[in-house]
Amino acid sequence: MQEAVISIQNLFKSFGDLHVLRGVDLDVFKGENLVVLGRSGTGKSVLIKIIAGLLRPDKGTVDVLGQRVDQMFGRDLDQLRLKIGFSFQNSALYDSMTIRENLEFPLVRNVRNLGRKEIDHAVAEALENVGLSQTVNQMPSELSGGQRKRIGIARTLILKPEIMLYDEPTAGLDPITSIDINNLINEVKERHHTTGIIITHDLTCAKSVGDRVAMLLDGRFQRVGTFEEVFESDDERVQAFYKYNFVE
Repeated sequence: MQEAVISIQNLFKSFGDLHVLRGVDLDVFKGENLVVLGRSGTGKSVLIKIIAGLLRPDKGTVDVLGQRVDQMFGRDLDQLRLKIGFSFQNSALYDSMTIRENLEFPLVRNVRNLGRKEIDHAVAEALENVGLSQTVNQMPSELSGGQRKRIGIARTLILKPEIMLYDEPTAGLDPITSIDINNLINEVKERHHTTGIIITHDLTCAKSVGDRVAMLLDGRFQRVGTFEEVFESDDERVQAFYKYNFVE
C-alpha cells in the first residue's frame, strides 16, 4: 500500500460569510507530485497554508508526516515546519540581502552550531541544485523572474524538507522559463525524494509535473486522478478550465 504523508479529512475553512473549503478529503502519497487545480478564490492557497500550519481550519483533520497539524502549536509546530518547504508565488526573497544571505538566513535561524564551512557548503549545494551558482553575491533585484523563482526554491531546499509546497510556481513567467521551472520541480522530486503539492492555473505545468491532479470545485475535490482522467469529463466546469488553457 502507498504511504500517505499528508492526509486530510472533512476540512472546512471560511472567512466570514465566504465559505472556501467545504469538506475537503485528500491523501498525498510519499514521493508523488500532486497538482491542485481550481479557479481563483477556490481555496487552493488556503489549503497549502493549512497544511503548513500557517492557517487553522474551522473543522476537520490535517495529518502531515504522522502528526496532527490542526492540533499543533509552538515549538512542536515549528519543528514540523522544518520538514515542509514552502515556495511562495512571489519567491519571498529579502531585497536587502544578497543571494548568499537569503540562503543562509533559514540555516542560521533554524540549525544551530553550524560552522562557516558547513554553511558555505550548504549554500553552494543549494545553488548548484537550481543551476545558479554564479548568482551567490548578487542582489535579488539583479535577477530575472525565473531566476528569483529558482532561488526561492533553493532557499527552501537548503533545510532538506520532506514535503515541498509550490504556490503558482510558473505565474508571471514566459513559456520557456516556465518549462525550466517545471523541469526543476521534477528534478527536486527525483534528486531529493520529496513529496510535492503544486498549486497552479497552468495546465502545461500540471501535465508536466503532476503524477496526479486534483480539481477543486465548490470547496471540494470533485475529480482526482491522472491529468487525462481528470479532464475526461463532461462537467462544463472542468471543460471550461481546459479550454481556457488550450483552445485558441
